[in-house]
Amino acid sequence: MSLVIDAFSIVAIVAGLVFFLAGTVGLLRFPDAYTRLHALTKADNLGVALVVIGLLPQVGSVLAALKLVLIWLLVLLSSAGVSQLIARSVRRQERGE
Repeated sequence: MSLVIDAFSIVAIVAGLVFFLAGTVGLLRFPDAYTRLHALTKADNLGVALVVIGLLPQVGSVLAALKLVLIWLLVLLSSAGVSQLIARSVRRQERGE
């Protein structure tokens, strides 16, 4: 059973890292700030979720698992807020304000 849990963790963490890589490629390759933000926030949120899901079976206590989930929720909230602020700033610069 331990081998199955370890394999699940490895697959989930590697999948999360692939999404981080895809978000980075999108950040570097997409033409404007809006598409870059979209690619980066979507891929990073899914990447963090997969890494956390992969780490959850490996933690030793419920408190550590709750900490991981809390970190994931904080990343979700902060990325949503920061992406809105960046998009608003880009829109103001395009308008010349």
